[in-house]
Amino acid sequence: MATSPLSPLSTAPPVREPAPAHPEEIKAVFEARLGRFATFQASARVTPAGVVTAGIAGTALLFGVAAVLRACLRR
Repeated sequence: MATSPLSPLSTAPPVREPAPAHPEEIKAVFEARLGRFATFQASARVTPAGVVTAGIAGTALLFGVAAVLRACLRR
């Protein structure tokens, strides 16, 4: 009888597979310190397709804002 990794009968801890990395993946790490007690850390991973998609979404947002502003200024 096979048991799943989440079964209470399993004695081995579940193995977490790392996410497959894209060959063109871009990684960034950021750390900011404010005084002696506050430290902020961030990391991000993005692919070129994600950058293009974010650019398209940002452009669509700006076109929408421009249309609303133009409509408000005409009144």
